[in-house]
Amino acid sequence: MKWLASLCVLILCAVAHSTSSASDAASASTEYVSVKGVRIAYRSIGDGAPLLLATRLRGTIDTWDPLFLDLLARKHRVITFDYPGIGYSEGSMPDDLGAVASTVASLAAELKLKSFTIVGWSWGGLVAQTLAVEHPQLIDAVILIATNPPGEVPYPASKAFLDRAMKPVNDLADEEVLFFEPADADSRAAAKRSHERIHARSGVTEHIPSRMEQFQPYFVAAQSFRADKADLRGRFSSSSVPKLLITGDNDTSTPGQNWFPLMRQLRNVQLIMYSQTGHAPQHQHPERSVSHIETFLLQKHSK
Repeated sequence: MKWLASLCVLILCAVAHSTSSASDAASASTEYVSVKGVRIAYRSIGDGAPLLLATRLRGTIDTWDPLFLDLLARKHRVITFDYPGIGYSEGSMPDDLGAVASTVASLAAELKLKSFTIVGWSWGGLVAQTLAVEHPQLIDAVILIATNPPGEVPYPASKAFLDRAMKPVNDLADEEVLFFEPADADSRAAAKRSHERIHARSGVTEHIPSRMEQFQPYFVAAQSFRADKADLRGRFSSSSVPKLLITGDNDTSTPGQNWFPLMRQLRNVQLIMYSQTGHAPQHQHPERSVSHIETFLLQKHSK
């Protein structure tokens, strides 16, 4: 009977290991689903109400800080994905935000998500706002991290940001300028910790878009978002969907101050700005960001 007891212990240990691995962003497996005939890559960790995360320009499922994802996954199912033609996904990246939003909606359908909270970081925030306007039946809430509203904005991206953002490969020094506050020692230290967490997974750099022809669809879509001929600005502002904006006071790409003129027009919105913080507030302050997100979602569900 001792061998049977030992076998049971081994099985229990294996199950426990499998369960813990499934909830760990750093080791989560890459899954694939066919969306409109295109093979789209995604990862899913945690359980609970789903959060679908739309990433930044040149971002992939590898470039989210795994600590941020793991903290979110304590209470939610967290799904990251690659746009068509980006990262691990096949196909071609659309240069139209409506097409990208439609792809996200179809991805959600393939994953059997009846509704979800959309989290958009930077360029992903443009996707999130478009999705909320064009597919409102799917959206429980919108969380926008370091992104711009539709239409013209008073504060454009700085030259220092653009110069580094277009480099084929970014090192830690670049990331300090792109996503953090390089003049602040604490922010630089946070940049190093986040960089190390992200690059603990092998092959991160190899999957990041690095050629100008890969950047162009992002630029074309962003120009249309800024021109806003379909009045996305007005439609998103008047939407009653709960909205949380998380920004940094040193965001040199999409300054949080660009939202100030809209604050009295936006319905059902909260704005949080962190000091000495750049274009990745959720990577500089993962614990604080998740705490604010959880509080926001709890308040939304309690109404």
